[in-house]
Amino acid sequence: MATANYDPHLGAGPSEDSEILLDDYDSGSVLSDDSVLPEYERDEKDKEPAKTLYEACAKNDPTSLRRILERGVTKEEAMELDINGRNGLMVAVGKGFIDIVTMLHMCPLIDINHQDNDGNTALMFAAQAGFVTILNYIINYYSGVDTEVRDPRGFTALIKAGLQGREECVSALIMHGADMYAVDLVQGRSLKDWILRTGGFETIKRIRRLQAHPVAEQFCDSYIPEWPELKQLVAKATANKTASQKLRQRLKDSLSFSFPQDPQDNGVMDHMVRMTTGIHSPMVATGCRPLCPSSPPEIGKRRFAVPELLEKHSSKELEESTVSHTKGSITSVSPTPVSAASVSLTSCCQNSERRESVTPGGMKSYIPRSMAHRNSIFPSGCIPKIEVTKSGEPTPKKEKKKKMRKGYLEPPVWKYKEAKEEKKREKKQQEKEKEQQKKSKGSKRSSSHK
Repeated sequence: MATANYDPHLGAGPSEDSEILLDDYDSGSVLSDDSVLPEYERDEKDKEPAKTLYEACAKNDPTSLRRILERGVTKEEAMELDINGRNGLMVAVGKGFIDIVTMLHMCPLIDINHQDNDGNTALMFAAQAGFVTILNYIINYYSGVDTEVRDPRGFTALIKAGLQGREECVSALIMHGADMYAVDLVQGRSLKDWILRTGGFETIKRIRRLQAHPVAEQFCDSYIPEWPELKQLVAKATANKTASQKLRQRLKDSLSFSFPQDPQDNGVMDHMVRMTTGIHSPMVATGCRPLCPSSPPEIGKRRFAVPELLEKHSSKELEESTVSHTKGSITSVSPTPVSAASVSLTSCCQNSERRESVTPGGMKSYIPRSMAHRNSIFPSGCIPKIEVTKSGEPTPKKEKKKKMRKGYLEPPVWKYKEAKEEKKREKKQQEKEKEQQKKSKGSKRSSSHK
């Protein structure tokens, strides 16, 4: 028999035990919601440059961190911990220092799966804080990220993101291969159970949309300018209609009300996004080509970071798009053929001098432009050639303004403009008089000589 706490679509309501647990759960916290560790802040009045890696991370000092990484660090210095058991990377992730996070991926001595005294990892901090940019950077550019690490209660990064209602982070983790059916160790509840009990209905809708389309679409190998359904709609609109159909259409148009609705799936809006974001689209001036276009993200499929791909495959294989992700391994596949109608943007990269080599040192070419610190004078990566040609047609002359006819309104003339024009006329008149005087003097002299 259904009770007041039961809903056929949402499931049973929270039990007494879960209410007690959720009361202690601070949903407004940015870092570790379940943390009982002491909070402390370092003295920010100290403006001296950081001397250690942890100090540079805590102060958000990228300049000092770059200098420290260039001189080299030891394992002990890279994994220096504070009183809460957090290293410099975890502190930077928790505070949202994206410049520090993007720089620390070059240090292989940092354990990305290290857990603090509460059992939280850097990935958990980013997930439950809602820092989706940092989260995506960690799972794409740090080697060996384990999404299934659990804290003492059995919560994974995915469950923590769902508890906080971070739908963007939930989507990123699910498409990276995180287990959405994992349950915690306290009450044995899964991700959906905890989201429903915390009121994250938008997150549930997002998960359902992902499950309806579990494989992401990548539009980098093909470009189709025409909307496939356009011909059918045009044929339907231009077809001959009977008198009853015309009357029915008029009644429908006059009596129906238009309300704002979401874009239709696979409709014209989706097609516009596809044809304007495809790498072969002529509308794209600068595009980001994925490393594995033949293996798009999929729910439940483990994705590998850029360093892991660089270790197992050569630069030629990555550039030719012959690498495919499978569940737990990386394989090589034959390159996908490119249609003749597609416009290739890789021709400008054939010259090796104009392209950055795909090596662990040159991994910055795969970093998103919004995160990469690029030099505008000597940029890295593909530099397209720009040719400037003159038009064969002559430059059109400006048309003279037609005089206003009588009987029509004319724009007002300001007094300072009238005075300015009067001065110009007087100056021209004086110049003409001087020229006439010179001519007259010259004629008198010539006559006297005669």
